[in-house]
Amino acid sequence: MKQLAFYFDASSCSGCKTCQVACKDKHNSPMAVLWRRVYEVCGGDWVRKGPAWIPNIYAYHMSMACNHCEEPICLDDCPNKAIVKDDHGIVLIDYDRCMGCKYCEWTCPYGALQFDPIKKVMTKCTFCADYLEEGKPPACVSACPMRALDYGHLDKLTQRYGKDNEFFPLPKEKYTKPALVITPHRDTRKAGNNELSIANKEEVKP
Repeated sequence: MKQLAFYFDASSCSGCKTCQVACKDKHNSPMAVLWRRVYEVCGGDWVRKGPAWIPNIYAYHMSMACNHCEEPICLDDCPNKAIVKDDHGIVLIDYDRCMGCKYCEWTCPYGALQFDPIKKVMTKCTFCADYLEEGKPPACVSACPMRALDYGHLDKLTQRYGKDNEFFPLPKEKYTKPALVITPHRDTRKAGNNELSIANKEEVKP
């Protein structure tokens, strides 16, 4: 199986949220259901240089959807076996089997699975599998004006960009092995282990 993956260039993302809007538009998601979310990460302090205090501020954006993990916890923990992984590594939900219990939402460290209050089932990014069959890219990828999003086979993306995805607000990769490759923003290195926060929590919370 060739695992498909998303690529995200955090150094190019302007935080415009066009990817987020394109996803909602394509899938006609109900209010408060965001399969792709753009996190606004910020932090900083003051550094004394001689008699002056200089602001040491860092900020970047993270566009995040389901990472179609190689070892998806949601699939393992679904009590009704409603979550499956297809031949391309895409993690999908069988709506005929889903009973909306939200176990998958509780276990996913990325908050990717969200309850649809109208259909009464769990929902998530489908990697626009229908578009892929037509030879088109996912809606979020084609909509990004900064070309900060792309997709491809995980091994090829990793070979091209490397794989260094462990920075705030992402969890450790060992938990699910996400099919995600990121080029970090320079401020992820600048921030280091300093305290960071998500500025738009109310918008991106599952």
